Amino acid sequence: MSVRRLDFRASFLPALGASLLLAAPAIQAQTLVESSMEARFQLDLAVPQAALERMLPAGWRTNVATQGPAKDANLRVIFIERLTINDAEGRPVGDGSSSLVYLTVPVTDPDGQNVQLVIGGITEDPADAPGPFGVYLPAATHTLHRIVSSGTTPILETQDWVFTAASGERFEMHITFERGVANRGAVRDTRFHSAKDPSKYEISRQQQVLDILRNVTTNPQDRVRSFSFTGSGGAYAALFDGTERVLSWDNILWLDREVLRP
Repeated sequence: MSVRRLDFRASFLPALGASLLLAAPAIQAQTLVESSMEARFQLDLAVPQAALERMLPAGWRTNVATQGPAKDANLRVIFIERLTINDAEGRPVGDGSSSLVYLTVPVTDPDGQNVQLVIGGITEDPADAPGPFGVYLPAATHTLHRIVSSGTTPILETQDWVFTAASGERFEMHITFERGVANRGAVRDTRFHSAKDPSKYEISRQQQVLDILRNVTTNPQDRVRSFSFTGSGGAYAALFDGTERVLSWDNILWLDREVLRP
């Protein structure tokens, strides 16, 4: 048995070394362009499939989970408070912070890779429009309020987010929930492509602390006290026609993110 084990390692290690050498150019080709610390609130939704497909590039298709916490979700609406934004040398970018909301779709690209597609968004910072994916609208109005009641048991938190664009697009969410015990995930790389020009993409290397407040599939303890959400107007009207369903309410306490580009 020991001889076989040594033979296996002897044959495996050169192969591993060769594979690492082959992979090295792809790793070296990635350039860090930005880092940020963020707080987020993510809604997983099921929206009209036909309306969503009209916003996808040719040859791309939705990749909807059939099980787990993201089951049946074909769209994510992600509210983001970028607490710090720094360039590759660590210097602040712009004002050093901002807020936005963007829409992402889990998709399969023409090569069969499972990635995320950014199809829209509204950003507080005019300099961030149309943004790295070419799809952000500048906000005509934007508000974000957080209230934490720490003298209660359990601790209660309220978040109010409103983003509107001059062309009529609007996202508004109000939620009060009980804070729970959040899970810290592993560092992971996710590729985000532009719906406007799918050849453009970023790699988001991120780690997050996630607290799932409500989920219709995994059915954790429901800690949402009150909730309302509106998506409407302009380019997004067909996605939010009144038949959309929220499937998961995810409070992301913090997210440590690096943005890499090829």
